Amino acid sequence: MRKDMRIIMMAPWLPKLSETFVYREVFGLRESGIEVLPASVHHPGTDWNGLQLRALAEETIQVYGKGTMAMLLDAVKEAARHPVISAATLKTAVQDALKAEDVSTRKGRFKILWQGLGGLALAGRSRGHRPEHIHAHMAHVPTTIAMYAAMQLGIGFSFTGHAADIFRDRSLLKQKLERAGFVRCISYWHREFYKGIVDRSDAEYPVVRCGVDTAETGDAQKGHDGSELIIGVGRLVPKKGFDLLLRALQVLQSSGRDCRCRIIGDGPERANLESLAASLGLQDVVTFEGSMDNTDILEMLPQADIFALPCRLDATGDKDGIPVVLMEAMAAGICCVSGDLPTIRELITSGENGWLVPPEDINALAETLELMLKDPRNRQSLAGRGRRRILEEFSLEINVQRLKTALLTQQSV
Repeated sequence: MRKDMRIIMMAPWLPKLSETFVYREVFGLRESGIEVLPASVHHPGTDWNGLQLRALAEETIQVYGKGTMAMLLDAVKEAARHPVISAATLKTAVQDALKAEDVSTRKGRFKILWQGLGGLALAGRSRGHRPEHIHAHMAHVPTTIAMYAAMQLGIGFSFTGHAADIFRDRSLLKQKLERAGFVRCISYWHREFYKGIVDRSDAEYPVVRCGVDTAETGDAQKGHDGSELIIGVGRLVPKKGFDLLLRALQVLQSSGRDCRCRIIGDGPERANLESLAASLGLQDVVTFEGSMDNTDILEMLPQADIFALPCRLDATGDKDGIPVVLMEAMAAGICCVSGDLPTIRELITSGENGWLVPPEDINALAETLELMLKDPRNRQSLAGRGRRRILEEFSLEINVQRLKTALLTQQSV
């Protein structure tokens, strides 16, 4: 089959179980005729359930994953073979490290130089594949490496920014916005955010959602033999708002509402959340399931009456974009309740296809959960409209085609 284009797709870890949208995008682009070479900043690991992901991990080009000396050796080889362009690439990295407005520490500036060497190593390791473009997921380290590798190879690059990578961990964002062939925006909010830093045309800031594979989900068919079930899925970090969910559950319990909750995911806040649940007397109400394979999560979602993810702005300024797991829950026909953040409003219209509650408002969250739990008909109606929203705007198929169009447009420029 003729390939329309040959690209590198870069991510911190590729594949990674919690970032299903990245590897599904790789597979989707390949099916559409784009030849995709996967690249990963770190070693993608070896514990993969399924031949497809195992094969993807085995073919992935690693930057740091093969060890420091291996990366340095490949960077030196690339510089020796292409000394003029290598000197220009490293000069740019040095200038970036010295002038970066969003990197304040000496360590952070040194990391930019290190990532410049990573870019040389990636270029050397991928030259034989003759890539025509590099697209990176996450606007910090992967995009920095991709930017320098693209300079080294004399090709274009683009990137997708998400959340912490453009807020808490921002690095050289202005330079990347200026130099990228295009910047894929996962929301209209992201587009306006980028324009506030570097004003470019809408065509150069295409809105391409992180799509979900609706073929793997379907309308939930629930029947009950006990108390209602609330499910929350996400990394256990402050911005996800699981502490707010626990406190809202305590309010529901105090009012006599009999419900259960399963929280799926792991992270640095797990011990604190388990302690909070115990102090609120929720030991028999809340189960912490730990991390789980996406396939298992998709099988579990239809058991839920409500999917809850009360996202908020955390103390570091970090916040979610549009959580993929919210899209997956909506695609599965689950009524969703989330925090009222600007990006999430592009997914959920409160009262129409789900509910949004003011961040930090525990009483509003408890009242919304109570309203949905006691009104199954309304809950199912909202869930049905939520699924239609996913099918119309957030499906993997639609957004792979949007990304392919952006890539091919870039190629023709």
